Amino acid sequence: MRLNMNKQQEHWEKVYQTKQPDSVSWFQEHATRSLEIIRSIGAPSDGQIIDVGGGASTLVDDLLIGGFKHMSVLDLSASALEVARKRLGPLGQNVTWIAGDIRNVDLPAQTYDIWHDRAVFHFLTEPADRMAYVRQVIRAVKPGGDVIVATFAPDGPEKCSGLPVVRYGPDQLHGEFGPAFELLEHTSEEHKTPWGSVQHFVYCHCLAPH
Repeated sequence: MRLNMNKQQEHWEKVYQTKQPDSVSWFQEHATRSLEIIRSIGAPSDGQIIDVGGGASTLVDDLLIGGFKHMSVLDLSASALEVARKRLGPLGQNVTWIAGDIRNVDLPAQTYDIWHDRAVFHFLTEPADRMAYVRQVIRAVKPGGDVIVATFAPDGPEKCSGLPVVRYGPDQLHGEFGPAFELLEHTSEEHKTPWGSVQHFVYCHCLAPH
């Protein structure tokens, strides 16, 4: 099943308009694994970071509190972004909020030092959509910038929020981006949902092409 852009947007708007942020399976009080990887990079506080599919995630909160000054959060759902914006209050004025589809949104060229995506890429079930995503990364990330992408692992769920996903091992995930992306590390995560079930994720950390 492939939903067109409008249907996908309607789906996610409904999710964030009808459910509390902490009552969805992907909720994390703190995005611990993502924070560990980003902090390990040692990026300067004035580096540009984009959280793709960040929605209502608290990652932006912790990065701002941690001293990062230039944050962007992109999501298909404007409602999800509004949840995060309201939660942050005045601090949210330091964030660039981008409502759009990662496959075709107009991002600034060679801007981001760090690209982070937890659980968007695995929703791209069509090869053409994955290719469009990778083109966006190549265009928007600075040459040699850090690219962190997390998806469901091979033993992770086959669906999320009722939508089909593609599950990846680290080699498969890196393969979608190609050899021009240098794989620095990969790691796993056992994510516990708000109702106590466990979902297995894989994280790949690459360098964008120079």
